[in-house]
This record gives sequence, structure tokens and C-alpha cells, in this order.
Amino acid sequence: MSYQVIARKYRPQRFEDVVGQEHVTTTLMNAIRSGRIAHGYLFCGPRGTGKTTLARIFAKALNATGGPRVDFSDDDPRVKEITEGRSLDVLEIDGASNNGVEQVRELRDTARFAPASGKYKLYIIDEVHMLSTAAFNALLKTLEEPPAHVKFIFATTDPEKVLPTILSRCQRFDLRRIPTPLIVEHLGRIAQQEQVELDDAALHAIARGADGGMRDAQSTLDQLISFCGTRIVESDVLSMFGLASRGQLLSLAEAVLKGDAATALRLLDELARGGKDLGRLLGDVLSHFRNLLLMELSGGDRRLVEVTDAEWTALQEQARQVDATALGRVLEVLSMAEGRLREAPSKRIFLEVTLLKAIDARNAVSLDAVLKQLKALREGEGKAAPLTAFKPPASSTPSPPPAPAKEMPAAAVAPSPLPPAPAAPKAAVPPPSPVTPPSVPAPTPVVAPSVPPVGNPVVTPPVHPASPMAPQAPSAPAAPIAPGLVPVGTAAELWSTLYASLERSERMLWTLLTGSVGQSWTNLTLTVACSPDALELASSGKSAALLKSKLKELVPGDVSLKFVPGDIAGPVIDLAAPVAPSRPRPSSAPAKPGEQPKAPKSEPIKLNKDEFLADPLIQAAMGVFRAQLIEVRGPSEA
Repeated sequence: MSYQVIARKYRPQRFEDVVGQEHVTTTLMNAIRSGRIAHGYLFCGPRGTGKTTLARIFAKALNATGGPRVDFSDDDPRVKEITEGRSLDVLEIDGASNNGVEQVRELRDTARFAPASGKYKLYIIDEVHMLSTAAFNALLKTLEEPPAHVKFIFATTDPEKVLPTILSRCQRFDLRRIPTPLIVEHLGRIAQQEQVELDDAALHAIARGADGGMRDAQSTLDQLISFCGTRIVESDVLSMFGLASRGQLLSLAEAVLKGDAATALRLLDELARGGKDLGRLLGDVLSHFRNLLLMELSGGDRRLVEVTDAEWTALQEQARQVDATALGRVLEVLSMAEGRLREAPSKRIFLEVTLLKAIDARNAVSLDAVLKQLKALREGEGKAAPLTAFKPPASSTPSPPPAPAKEMPAAAVAPSPLPPAPAAPKAAVPPPSPVTPPSVPAPTPVVAPSVPPVGNPVVTPPVHPASPMAPQAPSAPAAPIAPGLVPVGTAAELWSTLYASLERSERMLWTLLTGSVGQSWTNLTLTVACSPDALELASSGKSAALLKSKLKELVPGDVSLKFVPGDIAGPVIDLAAPVAPSRPRPSSAPAKPGEQPKAPKSEPIKLNKDEFLADPLIQAAMGVFRAQLIEVRGPSEA
């Protein structure tokens, strides 16, 4: 007798023998027991999952002696005829080679005749989606109202190509890919019967390469027995499939998670030189990160992933190094690459670039995270965590509370700006330029006295009178603001009030407009001189509308706000630090009428580097921006 391959030798012959399709076998058995047998069935699913096998078993159950019956005997002559393919009542038709109208007409003519020996005449059409549209239309009437003794069973791997009019006349069963543990268990039983020694690693490698198809797994086992004999190890399976071992996949994923580009490229080079299928490698890496993401989101639910015990332990270890957001970015990069790999001229170069992109995506920090950190610092919510995608290691000892910030000397006019850090982002506020701020003339007696300009403009950046960093003079009751041309002091007072209202609600805009000066108040238009950096932002968009609404709250009517460039330095302050207003030294002699008061002289500020670093706010800012402290200088040392 000629040799019979494993896929045919161990083909299921009863409903109980079918692996991984319980939802289909249970429905068919219940239909037979209850006598609710339809005239048309459609089995669809991937290759090697049991479509034709189920069609033959169903035909045996319908035409068995005394049938229809589920518990038919394998020794029944009618069952043997169907098994051996010589039954006159069960006709198997290849849809790819019999896809014309003429073949369908012949089928309709033969369907009128009664079955030879069984109860039903069954037509099993494999790959039914290959029928032409004309052939489908010719079959419609017979399929909808066939003779009582005719049953149609269709099988296809592409149900989308079957006409909707055919689908609506059939009961559809979708066969799914067989899970890896079931393939491993079934292959283990076959190996025992074939007296082949097959270790667990090799079994899992065969099941992984079969991709859910039992026939593919059985054909591979048959080929491996011919190649290796009675003993099969994992390396033999990997070389046949062109697969990477689980250890190599775990090492490659570990390199991506740690951002080690050199190790990732070296591992890829080893796999490429070993003749591994790079397309399958990318799919395996994608599946591994998918398992990591499912494990992270489900809280460690093992039912969602199909892995061995060793792989589960490795997944748990790697899941501690990354969060779900970073895994989502890596999966997005790998998914896009999988669809474009076939079109790449050089798969290896394309895969190398993909790994580098995955490392960058894993280490990236979202804009939302940056904004949240800055908001936490501005609101004084303690020390903010560094912006990194890595999970912080768990610590058993609680961290000590942050030391209180030391107060600046009372004689300081303004606190020292933060020293420029080399790793600071490019979007940081530019340092102040030593430009003398414009002088503001003395106020008229009918309004509140204007604030004197800050002294030593080369050392200290210009500060607006309404800023909390500026010395505050005793204020007199402000005169009502009237439209029209008024002295410059009134415009300065109006802008000062408007600017102060931004401090709590619009901190960023308030900081950007530091040093701006109200120049004139003419025809309900307030003209403000500001730095070139703030001019574009304040004059357009939401900022301009906000400032105009704030002005309307102070002055009713059709008011407007105009910004003009002025010789004013941009702000250099720490947005996160709540700056306490400094108090001016009492002047020994009051200013004469018509003479502008002189600014108090500031004492030199000497900063201690250790005390500066001990400030929790400074530590938080350096952690957020990953900065390094190079030098600490006070205003007098600039």
C-alpha cells in the first residue's frame, strides 16, 4: 500500500475529532438531533482549519444507515463510501475548475434525480468564491428552492467574494484559527503514534509557524520526520520555517525597550545572516509587543495571550520597564512597517530603520505629559517626576520631605533668573539682553503715582510696575479713566491694572508681557509697547481677544488695544516659582514735586551653590528638563 501523509492519515472522521471548532460541531450535531437541517451551508475560514473535513463528516451523518444520526459507525458501508470518495450521492466539486454556467446547468439537471442509496444527494463545492457571477446567478433558483433530497455545502477562504444573494440563502459558519496549545497537544499525540521524539520547544515552534492551521502543522511534522528522523529539536524547526528563536525575540524586544540601538542592530544582523525570514521576524516582534500591551492593560490576564510559562515570565519582567502609552507608540510604528515591508527594495535596511523608529517612539514623551509637568510646577504641587517613558523603580523607603526654600535677602530688587542649562529645550524663553528700559514720566497729580523704573538695567531685566518682582510704592486713589488723550501716566496705570489681572488666570501670557509699558490712551485705544517676542502673540488670536475683553471690564465702551514694538527685554523668570514681592527700602527724603523718585539701590546678592541646589523647585525643574547645573550667579555677578 502506498504511503499516506500525516494530514490525510490523521484526518478527523467524526465531529468529536475536529480540533478547535466546537462552535461549529455543536451547532451541526444539535441540528441533526432536532431534525432542523437546512438546505444550504457555507463553511468559511483560513486554510487548514477543517472546512472540507466538516463538510464530509456532515455528509456522513446525513447519509449514514438509519440517518441522519450523529453517532454513526465508521464500519457503515455508506460511511466508508463517503470516506473513500466513491459515493454516488456525495459529489465534491472544485469551484476553481468548474466555475462556468455550463457546469452549473449540469448540476441543476442531475439534482432532479433521487439519491442512489442514501437519504440525501449532497453537493460539496470547494472554493465556491471562484464561481463566476453568471454561474452564481444560474445557481440561485436551485439553491433557494432545491428538491427535498438535495443539500448544498459550500467551502471558501474568501467569503467576501461570494455574492450576497448566495450568502443570504445559506447558513454561514466561520471557522477560526486553531489556538497554539491545541495544535501542540494534537501534534504530541500524533508524534507518539508515529514513535517520534519531539521536545516541547520544537512542538511550540511548529505550532507558531503553522499560524493556526492544523494541516500546515501536520505537513511540517511530516517533512521534519523525513529530514531529522525520529528525533526533532527546536533548531531543526527554526531552520525549516526561517523563524527566530524565542530567546532571540526576547533579546530583540529587550533592546528596543531599553533604547539600545547597537544591540538591536547587532541582533538583526545575526538573524539576517542566519537566513531568517525578515517578514516573519517583524510579525513575531509585533506579536510580542501586542502581548506586552494586552498584559499591561488587562492587569496580567493570561487568557488573552498564547504563550508558554517561560515566555509569560519574560513578559512579566519586560512589562515592568514600560507603560501602555509607550507600547502603543511602538506598536503603531511596527504595524505601519508590516504593511510596507513587501514594497521595500531592501527588507533588511527597512527593518533596521523600523527598529530605530521604534526605539525613538518608545523613548518619546508626549506633549500632554510635558504640559502636565509644567502645570504641576507652576501650581506648586511639589516635586514633579522626570519626563520619561520608563517606569520609576519601586522604592521600599519613603522619600524625605523636600527642604523648605530659603528666603532671598530683603534688599533684593528681583530674584536671580535660572542659569541657562545646556539640555534645556529650544523653546525656552530667551535670556534678557542688557537694554535700558524706557523711562516713564512722572504722573500727574490727578492719578496714582507711577512706579519708578528698576535700577541698574544692565544687571536686572526690566520689570513692569505691576509685576510682583517690582518694588511697590504707596498708592493713592486712582482718578477715573476718561476716553481721549490723557497723560502717559494714566495709560501706564490702565495697562498696569490690566496686566495684573493676568497673573493668576493667564500665567504664560502674563510672563510673556513682563516689562511692557502703556504709552498712550487715545480715542478709546490703549497703546502698549512690548518686546518683539511678545508682539506677535499678544496682537493676534485668542490672546488679543482675551486682552480686549479684560480691557472692556475696566473701561466700558468700544475700546481697543494696540501693541507696538519697544526696546524692552523679554522676560526671564521661572514659571513654576511663586515669586514673593520684594519690599523697597524706605527713602530718607521724599521726592520733590515734579521729580521722579529714584530707585533704591540693591545690595549685591551672593548665591550659595549648595543652597541653590537644595531648593526643591530647582531640583524639580532640573528633573523635568534633564538639566545639569553648570554655574550659579546672582544679579550683581552677571
